[in-house]
Amino acid sequence: MDLQIIKRNGEPEYAVLSWESYQALLKAAGLKERTATPDPVLPTPAPEQVPPGLDQLRSLRENKGLALEVLARTVGISPSYLGMIETGERLPDLAIRRSLAWELGILGWREAS
Repeated sequence: MDLQIIKRNGEPEYAVLSWESYQALLKAAGLKERTATPDPVLPTPAPEQVPPGLDQLRSLRENKGLALEVLARTVGISPSYLGMIETGERLPDLAIRRSLAWELGILGWREAS
């Protein structure tokens, strides 16, 4: 069985397996096999639901009580790079935006930059 374990803070959080392995597990559990479904179309947020911009990153971080160094290391970047993102000198790529979104609980930052 092809299996990948994704850890968070050293603890297993997700298990990723191939579709074939997933189907085999369903069958072994006596459950009906599932067919692949297309990705759902997410609704466009209403104007009042528009996520905060990257220009608000510093205040979002501070409101969570996170030091710049802690958030940077958690996301996997250097504190100086995070500082440049906060000041607008650099725009993060999608992977960094997703990590920041996860750590700060900002769903809208998961979209492509």
